[in-house]
Amino acid sequence: MPIAITPIALGLRERKKQKTRESIQREAMRLIELQGYDQTTIEQIAAAVEISPSTFFNYFPTKEDVVLYDAYDPVLASLLLERPADEPLSVSFRRVLEEMGGMFERDRDIILARGRLWFQVPALRARIWEEMEKAQVFMSGLIAQRSGRDADDFETRVAVAVMVTAAMEAMGEWLRRDGKGSFVALVNQALEMVEAGARLDEIASPKR
Repeated sequence: MPIAITPIALGLRERKKQKTRESIQREAMRLIELQGYDQTTIEQIAAAVEISPSTFFNYFPTKEDVVLYDAYDPVLASLLLERPADEPLSVSFRRVLEEMGGMFERDRDIILARGRLWFQVPALRARIWEEMEKAQVFMSGLIAQRSGRDADDFETRVAVAVMVTAAMEAMGEWLRRDGKGSFVALVNQALEMVEAGARLDEIASPKR
């Protein structure tokens, strides 16, 4: 059965919780930038946000999850489900990314810092495949609700796996460029390569 995902209509309580999560992440990243990931403790993060360590655990089960937390998923879900049902998925996804471009630009520094930690800190790097699997389940649910297909449908799973992997590669390239240029443009470029069959024959041929 398709996973039901409702467009954003957060109540006051949930908005407060989301704001607190974002505050915790913001302060955690500030401390990590100052003193390093391993040197930053949950107690220090909690103190910076003026909450107790036990309250911290109400929002994040581990320190790793503070860095991994992505506040954009609910926004992406809402925008994607608002697109016309008969619009090709690749077009819808691009339109949504364009709409979210302002958010990505606003949060460029923290996204860049989080991305670097993902690839540099062993404890976070070990979670990459787990996070990619979560992203695939999330996207499969969205596509299933939008299309009426089963989220476990083979074609849906393959399409989502390709999209998530392409986005991850775009993130890696953006980090290699030290955050210069548009992350959204790189995701679009990656998706265009996927749509073109990744030019496998051309890539496999010797350069001339």
